[in-house]
Amino acid sequence: MGVDRFLGWAGLLLLGYGGVCLLMFLTQRSFIYFPRHAADPSSRLELQVEGKRVLVAHRPHPGPRGLIYFGGNAEDVSLTRAELAVLLPDTALYLLHYRGYGGSEGSPNESALRADALALYAHVAKRHSAVTVVGRSLGTGPAVHLAATRPVHRLVLLVPFDSLLAVARATMPWLPVDLLLIDRWDAAAEAPLVRAPTTIVAAALDRVVPPSHAEALHRAFQPGVARLVLVPDLDHNTPILDSLAIRAALQGL
Repeated sequence: MGVDRFLGWAGLLLLGYGGVCLLMFLTQRSFIYFPRHAADPSSRLELQVEGKRVLVAHRPHPGPRGLIYFGGNAEDVSLTRAELAVLLPDTALYLLHYRGYGGSEGSPNESALRADALALYAHVAKRHSAVTVVGRSLGTGPAVHLAATRPVHRLVLLVPFDSLLAVARATMPWLPVDLLLIDRWDAAAEAPLVRAPTTIVAAALDRVVPPSHAEALHRAFQPGVARLVLVPDLDHNTPILDSLAIRAALQGL
């Protein structure tokens, strides 16, 4: 009787664990992407990508310099535009509102965001000969993908990860994330293809994406391509204008 009871409890636990895994599989993107409305909907470009209306927070400026920015998973890039405008007055700014964010149509996922990144690059490269690409946190994925597949002038990665899978493994070791995760954003796999000078800014106080992930990403680049800056007093959400290291990286210093 004791064995039967044990097997019964074991079966219930396995059933419960399977249910948790199924729930995580079905809802995983709600844990990755946190769409935000645009606090400042002015000066936006509109792109048509795969039948979807994709919006870009824009600050026009004539000349060769253009900057493409991919933000974090809960970032309103219309506000980030104001910070970058102060820091880079001689550069045209293009900040992508991910699908589902800031009025962009559709739902965010890795395939869609890759397509949007390439469409935005095509628009910017027609107008500027020196294109800098910046990715922050989640934006690491599309930023590295763009620099790995298109010619860019510089690449800047702020509080980045090596892959979303690696972060998930460390955060949820009790789940079989290798089997469950759909959007993997494997920046480390694409990093060896990047030829543009790259600056990686990692935050020593980062509890969201520990700096070990930035260090792993740095090791994935070809020798001499990327420079790693580990900032002792920086955390994951430090504003751009509050960090000397981030300002210097964006200004190419």
